[in-house]
Amino acid sequence: MSLYAQRGVSAQKEEVHAAIQKLDMGLYANAFCKMYPDYLGGDENFVNISHADGAGTKSILAYLYWKETGDASIWKGIAQDAVAMNLDDLLCVGVYDNLLFSSTIDRNKSKIPGEILEAVINGTQDFFDELKKVGVNIHYLGGETADVGDVVRTIAVNGTMTARWPKNKLITNDKIAEADVIVGFASSGQASYETGYNSGLGSNGLTSARHDVLSKYYAEKYPETFEASLSDEVVYIGKNRMEDELAVNGSQLTIGKLLLSPTRTYAPLLKVLLEQHFEAINGVIHCSGGGQTKCMKYLPKPLKIVKDNLFDVPPIFQLIQENSGADYREMYQVFNMGHRLEIFTNEATAAAMIATAKQFNIEAKIVGRVEASDKKELLLKGSFGEISY
Repeated sequence: MSLYAQRGVSAQKEEVHAAIQKLDMGLYANAFCKMYPDYLGGDENFVNISHADGAGTKSILAYLYWKETGDASIWKGIAQDAVAMNLDDLLCVGVYDNLLFSSTIDRNKSKIPGEILEAVINGTQDFFDELKKVGVNIHYLGGETADVGDVVRTIAVNGTMTARWPKNKLITNDKIAEADVIVGFASSGQASYETGYNSGLGSNGLTSARHDVLSKYYAEKYPETFEASLSDEVVYIGKNRMEDELAVNGSQLTIGKLLLSPTRTYAPLLKVLLEQHFEAINGVIHCSGGGQTKCMKYLPKPLKIVKDNLFDVPPIFQLIQENSGADYREMYQVFNMGHRLEIFTNEATAAAMIATAKQFNIEAKIVGRVEASDKKELLLKGSFGEISY
């Protein structure tokens, strides 16, 4: 059993999928987000979308950082995480403007004071203000903030994003087919609209990242940050403290800041790509939960995906792997490992997309292709060898 599973989490969410198997899959079964008829407007040419996601256990890292440093500004990044994880999922079906957002914040009041709520709520609005400058308009409807100390040890920051969108501007993944190439967009670096280096970690796999990298110091000092029934062998098994530094692109960055890099949104870039190349986009995948295997879930038919030109693994993932001893199969299934967005298209359009990404200082390249097959399968190739799923 993987360390991830031993900690009570699953990259593939098998039990979740089993629980929802009887639910209506919506109008487009292969689309990245579930969509329904336009119940809000009654127009058969539109769909309604309501999507929920959040920062996950990354909020525990923010809690540790805040407790150790007193720096409450770190919670602004958690606010961005909760928004970006929703927004970038909706980008995958073609939605990039005029969205509604409602936040859900559950806290243990004895551990999380009002100043943290203020930082998260104001950080959410600040992020929306920044997105508005690039033509992505998100309207903040408020939400629910509950004091549930009997349920939540520290804080959970989540949200729901809703949109009404024309059917003729949707990406449903139904067009993914043989001969498509896959353009990957880097998750790390510093995009033109980011204020500093982004480690690329995003908001997936943070349970593993936290326990694999950080030392027993945090287990002893902050027992509220992990499930008490877990074996000591999987709790904070790393060698590092958050103030330790790691060499990245010639600079020394703290491990705490690398783990807490706000989830990159691809909204400014993808808005342009959807406006300029909509007809040539056959599919879009957000490599979130499930990492590089996420694409398999949304294939419209039996196909083989080959990714043989992957990005170099960013330093944060190298550190996680070194500390945990996890094999590449698990790493690529839990983490994005270098790119968190991929678009299925033709080679000519791929070249144009790569050039546009460069204008946003986001590295992009053709990472793979789609081949005919009698089953849904994925092959990863790299210096690590070959991994089949």
